[in-house]
Amino acid sequence: MSSWARPVPLVGDTTSAAERAEDPRAWRFDEEQRRAVYDVIAARRDIRRFRPDQLEPALVRRMLAAAHAAPSVGHCQPWRFVLVSDAGARERAALIAERERQRQASLLSEDARRRMLDLQLDGIAEAPLGIVVCCDRRAAPAGVLGRATFPDTDMWSCACAIENLWLAARAEGLGVGWVTLFRPDELAGLVGLPPGIETLGWLCVGWPDERPPSPGLERAGWSRRTPLEAVLVHERWDGIGPAAPASAVRAPDQTAVVDAHDQADRLLTPPGSLGVLDKALDRLVALGVQSVEKASLVLVAADHPVTRYAVSTYPSTVTREVLEATVAGESLGAAAARSAGLGVIAVDAGADSWPGPRAEAGAGGAAVPGAVDLRPLGRRGDLVEADALSLGDVERLLDGGRRLGASMEDQLVALGEVGVGNTTVAAALSAVLLGLGASEAVGLGAGGDSETLERKRWVVESALARALARPGGLDGPFDALAVLGGPEFVVLAGLVLGVAQRGGAIVLDGLATSVAALCAVRAEPGVAAHLVAGQRSREKAHSAVLEELGLEPLLDLRMRAGEGVGAVLSSQLLTSGLRLRSLAGKVDR
Repeated sequence: MSSWARPVPLVGDTTSAAERAEDPRAWRFDEEQRRAVYDVIAARRDIRRFRPDQLEPALVRRMLAAAHAAPSVGHCQPWRFVLVSDAGARERAALIAERERQRQASLLSEDARRRMLDLQLDGIAEAPLGIVVCCDRRAAPAGVLGRATFPDTDMWSCACAIENLWLAARAEGLGVGWVTLFRPDELAGLVGLPPGIETLGWLCVGWPDERPPSPGLERAGWSRRTPLEAVLVHERWDGIGPAAPASAVRAPDQTAVVDAHDQADRLLTPPGSLGVLDKALDRLVALGVQSVEKASLVLVAADHPVTRYAVSTYPSTVTREVLEATVAGESLGAAAARSAGLGVIAVDAGADSWPGPRAEAGAGGAAVPGAVDLRPLGRRGDLVEADALSLGDVERLLDGGRRLGASMEDQLVALGEVGVGNTTVAAALSAVLLGLGASEAVGLGAGGDSETLERKRWVVESALARALARPGGLDGPFDALAVLGGPEFVVLAGLVLGVAQRGGAIVLDGLATSVAALCAVRAEPGVAAHLVAGQRSREKAHSAVLEELGLEPLLDLRMRAGEGVGAVLSSQLLTSGLRLRSLAGKVDR
């Protein structure tokens, strides 16, 4: 195959993955420049004494430009700098700070009070320039990328701006003193801040009238530098909770992930040009899947006693009929798999046509001929009045699913399910795993109406109330599967664990397969790197489950087909994407 000259972008990063791999250190500055950076950091001091000489405007602007170049979460740039050079304003600020110093000293022991009063803690009146650093907090945290989880990151960003300013000032030979001896409302009133703007204190800036070789408080015997070793924690803080259990499933190592990106960067197209598909393909390549020689749809079927509450618009007999049609190669899922060149494995996890007398007496009956038999042995409950499965059945089905997944040779495994009533089960599991209310988790299912929806909500509310009232609550994802799950969910979770453990890739379908995968991830976090979201279904909780898994779906077609149809269609897309990458032109660098 020919190699083409790499198109070099006119804006942004002009380097290629090959260049970066050739010399990962090429971005660093030379040794003298690096040493200068570390020297400036080591020589930064909190200055309290200043000369009265004025500062050149260009110098002040350079320093402020350094502050404005600070990192900020979500590039929100919340810092604001109030420059105060008026002598009267600086004197008023100095008086406020002195009053606060006296207040704080009064809270200390007599010896500490005297020592504090001996210290010069500010140079507000002496420094020719005061800078009040403010944070504009009027933007809602949820509207700024990265602040929804850590709302105070805007304040942290402003602290980074202060550090940038401080280091730039030290490099210029200027002194900076950070004074926080202010009550925030008094300082805000002094410089006329509007509501929603908070201060981080006052910076005294000027030519220093001292050149301290070490920090002032250390020099005055107030404190001493803590050794670096005393503030390091490796991997995990000692003594806080139990250590994470050893994992049998690992995500691809860092080298494999970077190699996948490097391969994509050699294509004669802008990196990421295939959007979400490119991310999914990178994930497959990192797992070692360069092409798909063998892939299968695994469809797992089971019925549910919860259907006695009329939560479905279809009779329970449909489950077994679809499973039999799958074995015959004639169900929608099997037909989709056959048209895509995927093999089909049908699993009977308890297709017994609930409700019926065996709902109370246990599973009974025989597996569908031609299907893998992974049926529960014990009683199955209806979620509202009794647990879905015994813990013994959960362990057995989980192990069966794991062994099935581990025994398959397929590089790509698409998951499907069929089970009348299982959208109610999936909603209950999603709710308890994600802390959702019934109204947030329950969707219409296949062809439901308003009355069906209300019954489903009632069932999920009742099931959640019963589960959460248990002594000790729920003990992990497998306990949740026993209390609120169903046989196919357990088998699917085991299947995910087995495929991931041998390094394969798993393509999820709708809510049921996704919530089963979430149970597997809760047990083995490394599983997450082996998952691809095939689609986003119309089920209400599906988006929340995918979000928890950190997955973006390849398809969003509002499908309700089930049976793994969405996973199969996405598998075709993945296979085509890998083939496209192998056939596309490559660039030299």
